[in-house]
Amino acid sequence: MLFRFVLKKLNGCQKFWHFTCYYVSWVGIGVSLGVLTPLRPGCSGNVNSKNELILDCYFCVLSFKGVAMQVTEFKKTDEKSKNLAELPNVSDYLDYRLYLHDFYLYKKHITKNDLRPYSYQLFSAAANIKSPNYLKMIIEGQRNLSDDMIGKFAKALSLNKDQTEEFTYMVKLSQAEDTSERNIYLKKISEVRVEQKLKSGEIDRKTWEKIPNWVAWILYAMIDQEGISFTTKNLKDLLRGKASEQEIEASLNSLLASGEIKKDPTTGEIKKSHSLIESPEDIPVALVRKLQTQLMYLGLESLYQDAPQDREFGTLTMSLTKDEFEDIKFKLRQIRKSIHKDNSIARKEKKGERVYQLNIQLFPVTNKVSEAQLAEFKRQMAQVKPQADDKSPVQSLAEKALQAASLFDPTL
Repeated sequence: MLFRFVLKKLNGCQKFWHFTCYYVSWVGIGVSLGVLTPLRPGCSGNVNSKNELILDCYFCVLSFKGVAMQVTEFKKTDEKSKNLAELPNVSDYLDYRLYLHDFYLYKKHITKNDLRPYSYQLFSAAANIKSPNYLKMIIEGQRNLSDDMIGKFAKALSLNKDQTEEFTYMVKLSQAEDTSERNIYLKKISEVRVEQKLKSGEIDRKTWEKIPNWVAWILYAMIDQEGISFTTKNLKDLLRGKASEQEIEASLNSLLASGEIKKDPTTGEIKKSHSLIESPEDIPVALVRKLQTQLMYLGLESLYQDAPQDREFGTLTMSLTKDEFEDIKFKLRQIRKSIHKDNSIARKEKKGERVYQLNIQLFPVTNKVSEAQLAEFKRQMAQVKPQADDKSPVQSLAEKALQAASLFDPTL
């Protein structure tokens, strides 16, 4: 498929994460609407062969979502890279080659006055590698890291156990050719970094435990689905085996304990108490990202599991100005609020038949052209235009004729 072919080529390039369009700044929109619960237990759709094309598009959206994630959260800015006195933190990166590059510059900087300044040879010695310039070849994209080399590099970088695991996933992410594999490692990196923040206390564990996972999120919505019996086995069947009985039971107990839902002591009916998240601004970004990632992966599964008539997927890639981007972002938010409002009103009148998931993504896939690059581009265009204007109509006609003739005679 075209999308998969293009992404494969881009993935093989060292500069993939820094891919820049020098003429326009593109923005991608991905919208998906998929079924999360069937009409009856065990019901599932047939796979349509046309799903492959949509799947390529959706993988493209998720892969570029990873690029946007790096640009907004993990991308090292020029200012950060120039702060050579600070040891680079592996958790600030997604591109392991950029991390190695900054680590090398840092070591060079702090040892510049030593009798033997840091060098590629010293790194190779610390990693027990025979090639003196192996690090240089890795940074420049001439070589990839094998599993054995990952361990040796981690030793030379003085990474602990958790950091080594994170570095391993970064390498796997950068070197993966398959788009779905890249997204798997993006998910693993996100999970590892959340766990590290929990261990360090950067994220409060009590806050973490209060945030519902995707299972609890869906169970909460299923309260508005008609005919639901909140027994573990029935819920597992309705969720089509996506969650284990242990996950369902733990999520259900968590919702009851936190007061998001309540059980009628007389009828046993499960009802909503209040909004699932009443203060979303208080939730750590890492936790929001993890939940959004889980919900987006449900969309990928829907491509295989649900028939086209049971879902709606679409993508759009276009060039926008900053003002146009802000305008579309505002409209998307209004659409989402409007849909949510209408659905809330409808559910007060009667319950729904199935639970659906609506995902909306709008994100950049190229960097903006710098002022210096734009000025240079305009200068070059200004030089080319006078040369074109100096040609007479006869000269232009003769050149076109010669070009046409060369199609038949390559010697011309």
